Parts: sequence; structure tokens; C-alpha cells
Amino acid sequence: MGLADDPFDWRTTKDGQVLVSRGGRVVTTVRGRAAAQLLGRLAGASEDEAQQLLARVTGNYKRGNERRG
Repeated sequence: MGLADDPFDWRTTKDGQVLVSRGGRVVTTVRGRAAAQLLGRLAGASEDEAQQLLARVTGNYKRGNERRG
């Protein structure tokens, strides 16, 4: 199951926070300067790039040390 099968979703709040969710659950909340930077990057990103950015923000991305089953 990857990003194509189960993509991240995001929304902004009135106070500038970015809520990142996956599978209908909020995974992380980004606030302050980091949220502003993330929104700037998401504005110019394609769908694939946006998914990679959101995965990195949540810490849920490949690190290169995963075993193949």
C-alpha cells in the first residue's frame, strides 16, 4: 500500500495551521513558520510532489533501510 493507494490529504485552519490526514485520521498538525513554508511549497507542487512533501512532514517516508518481503 503506497501513496497512490492511500494518499495524504491536507487542509488549513483559520489560524494558519496545516492538518495532514491519511485514511480519514489527522496524522500531524504543522504550525507557525513550518506551516507557512509547507503551504508555499504545496502551492507550486504537482500531486506527486505534494504527496512526497506531506509524507516527509509526517515522517512517513522511505528511509532506505526497509526490508523487502
